[in-house]
Amino acid sequence: MQRRGGKRIRMDEPPPEYENPMTPQVESDGYGGYHGNLYGNEAYVEQAGTSSSDGMFESPPTPGMRRITRSKARGQTNLPPPIAPSYSPTNTGTTTKGRGRGRPPGRKNHIEGGTEDETSLYHYIKNSKVSLTNIVDEWIESYKVNRESALIALMQFFINAAGCKGRITQHMQATMEHAAIIRRMTEEFDEESGEYPLIMAGQTWKKFRQNFCDFVQTLVKQCQYSIIYDQFLMDNVISLLTGLSDSQVRAFRHTATLGAMKLMTALVDVALTVSVNLDNTQRQYEAERQKTREKRASDRLEALLGKRQELEENMDEIKNMLTYMFKSVFVHRYRDTLPEIRAIAMTEIGVWMHKFHANFLDDSYLKYIGWTLHDKVGEVRLRCLQALQPLYASEELKGKLELFTNKFKDRIVAMTLDKEYDVAVQAVKLVISILKHHHEILTDKDCEHVYELVYSSHRAVAQAAGEFLNERLFQPGDVDVGKTKRGKRRLPNTPFIRDLVQFFIESELHEHAAYLVDSLIESNSMMKDWECMTDLLLEEPGPQEEPLDNRQETSLIEIMVCCIKQAATGEAPVGRGPTRRVSSLREMKQAGEDKQKLTEHFIVSLPPLLDKYAADPEKLANLLSIPQYFDLDLYTSGRQEGSLQSLLVKLKHIAQVHHEPEVLETLAKTLEILCTEGHSIYTRCDVARSTIVDMIVVSYKEAIDDWRNLLLGEETPNADEIFNVVSSLKKVSMFYACHNLNQWNLWSTLFQDVKDTDSVLPPDALKYSLSACFYCLLWGLRGLEVQHEGGGLTGSGIQEMRQRLDEFIEAAQMLIRCSPHNSIKEEAYVCLCDLLIVFSEQLSSTAPALAELICQPDRNLQALLNEFVQSYVFVPEQNAEHDEHRIEELHKRRNFLAAYCKLIVYNIMPTKAAADIFKHYVKYYNEYGDIIKATLSKAREINKVNCALTMCLSLNMIFHEVQKLSSGKSTRQNEEFFALKL
Repeated sequence: MQRRGGKRIRMDEPPPEYENPMTPQVESDGYGGYHGNLYGNEAYVEQAGTSSSDGMFESPPTPGMRRITRSKARGQTNLPPPIAPSYSPTNTGTTTKGRGRGRPPGRKNHIEGGTEDETSLYHYIKNSKVSLTNIVDEWIESYKVNRESALIALMQFFINAAGCKGRITQHMQATMEHAAIIRRMTEEFDEESGEYPLIMAGQTWKKFRQNFCDFVQTLVKQCQYSIIYDQFLMDNVISLLTGLSDSQVRAFRHTATLGAMKLMTALVDVALTVSVNLDNTQRQYEAERQKTREKRASDRLEALLGKRQELEENMDEIKNMLTYMFKSVFVHRYRDTLPEIRAIAMTEIGVWMHKFHANFLDDSYLKYIGWTLHDKVGEVRLRCLQALQPLYASEELKGKLELFTNKFKDRIVAMTLDKEYDVAVQAVKLVISILKHHHEILTDKDCEHVYELVYSSHRAVAQAAGEFLNERLFQPGDVDVGKTKRGKRRLPNTPFIRDLVQFFIESELHEHAAYLVDSLIESNSMMKDWECMTDLLLEEPGPQEEPLDNRQETSLIEIMVCCIKQAATGEAPVGRGPTRRVSSLREMKQAGEDKQKLTEHFIVSLPPLLDKYAADPEKLANLLSIPQYFDLDLYTSGRQEGSLQSLLVKLKHIAQVHHEPEVLETLAKTLEILCTEGHSIYTRCDVARSTIVDMIVVSYKEAIDDWRNLLLGEETPNADEIFNVVSSLKKVSMFYACHNLNQWNLWSTLFQDVKDTDSVLPPDALKYSLSACFYCLLWGLRGLEVQHEGGGLTGSGIQEMRQRLDEFIEAAQMLIRCSPHNSIKEEAYVCLCDLLIVFSEQLSSTAPALAELICQPDRNLQALLNEFVQSYVFVPEQNAEHDEHRIEELHKRRNFLAAYCKLIVYNIMPTKAAADIFKHYVKYYNEYGDIIKATLSKAREINKVNCALTMCLSLNMIFHEVQKLSSGKSTRQNEEFFALKL
């Protein structure tokens, strides 16, 4: 701890506040630090063990507030008295702080604008023509010959590295203090640009920045045994960098701070070397001193004593340098207005603490990182967390971090929700380290904060939270995993999978299992332990085990299927983070191996799972999707034809007895995958498919015939007969979506009910009839395309398709106008929109012979679709009792709007048809703003003229709508809309 005026300074005390151009006033945030919104200089210098308000100095004006004049730059103003530090350079007179009143930060460097000295250090280091070690060695040789001129060359390097074209002469070095030299150099900046080497773009300047840092560290390393202790080189370099780092000129301040911080890091390395040598010398001295008088060598003892004293003096000298630079540079710059400078300070102090923890890992230094955790700039917060990472990863340093952890733990946990995802990831990793070494500090509430992040939309954050979950919940122990009822020993991951299922249930975020799986699948092997999962589902529990209840079984199956999907495809869930890059060869190889392993396991275990859960639609729907991720050729190569036959029999049984849409839809999709042409099992699966479809078609025909006969006999169908006709049509529609049923010639009987305006078919049955007719048209078009490719396309086929298409469009329009059931209107609307897309002008480009099938909506159809959108999309939101229902309804309305907007985007309907959509932009911004904006943008790309006309036509409507809606509310949406296109 440090003291100020006899008062003990604790970590939770805020740093002193003064009127300072770099330190605007801030408010305490309650964490013992500051909100990260305002930063600048410390207006004091802490002395060794004390700190006094006597260290205050007059502050220069705030950068950017007013222009720094030439007279002030030349020093025609009263400078504050110097502050006497604990370490003072010996050859520079009084210690000056380089208070050069330069130009405002951001003036152009630009040494490239003048003539660059090709013999200068700056030229060699920038162009990397010679290795840095050779450059340093040559400079050392020149220093030994003439240290004044060598020092000037080194000082000139730092001036040039800041982008200044001014030159330091021998006369200036001999007669002027560093503060005056800095003021002179300030006048050499150009006024036209804010660029300087450290911030300039391009590979050359990126490499220069690295070379700059490496040069400073190499220089100290090569000089560490003699020159740095000569009380000339380091005194002058430190004095110059200290003065430059306090300059109002941003380029000077940034460059000098980086140089000073890297210089400190290099000195830390020297201190470590000296410390090792000192320990070795002390051991040798003690060993020699403990020898008997006869064996003791007095000259060796004296030499060791002299060497020890020399090393102790060197260590004291280096510590004095470090202390001085820390108080003269770091303490001022860690709150600089420039975030890059604050980031440099945080990066380097972390290095010092990790390398030289005996000197720097102390609360008086840690507090600076703690305060800066609240910085307003994400990059600075990130550097703070990265600085703490290696400290918390070391068991040796655990004790020294205890007070810091107690004080700033809440802030670190809160940063797991940081708006900058990189910061959030590092915060989670830091919390993991705290959990490992200070687990007693984290409360259950703290852990819950991190638990929830496994469902984050950002993949890196979620996976970091998954690592935390592994550390907290899934650590191996001495728990007896138990045995099944038949004596089979449970696998080691059994208790962890049970815990995972319970965690998922308690999260109450069902339908998000894929996100939980993605968070854990790369860090926990249990996510691919297929045998363990299926044993839990199939094996009866032993006498010491609790059986899984219904909810646990459902959750386990859902998690297992998500694991299977991600393992086989290597794809993250939709919406998690940015679009993923192309998978690497290693990732593709891993996915292939995982796919083979899961196929080998589930080929055998899936049929019994389907048997056990045949009566549960929710579980069954998940289980039925598993074959979609199989390596199908393993059925043959692995000689598992019997398992395939068993699976196909079960699929037929499920298709016969189940009527739930989720089950039927998944079954149809799985059967489609199994019947993929080219696989060795195709023939057998195709036969099974034909059998299943025959069964479905026969069932439908029987049900519809019974229904029509009842109506002809003027009888009223009972509940069973209504159920039969609805369920049979549902199966036809679901299978039509994945399989071509046109060879069963169902069009006439299906369309009969669609076109009959007096049809008394149940609403659900009519909806499925409409959907089946739609798929019939699509499969018909596909058939014509195949015929065209084979050269067998006939005119009669096209005419028949054209007739069916016209009849269906007319019938669908009639249903939208006249049907009393919203579900029928909605289905007819979606079918019409999709057909207009499929049968658009793109047909003529793919197959010119199919141009006769192009459908162009007339004015009546355009008006009908627009009327539907106005009536069913732009409606006040109902107060639903359940959020789930409300979200589902909003999703449905968004699909309706997207279907309409696609017609405009693809130029199927004129752009002016969107006028009535655009006028709702402000009122329905939250619900549909993204769709409307995308439509507007895409429409302009396709047809700029029409789009401009449309905007002119609709401008009055939109303007009145905005005037009506914008009073008393934010105009962000209005401004965004008009700035976009108007």
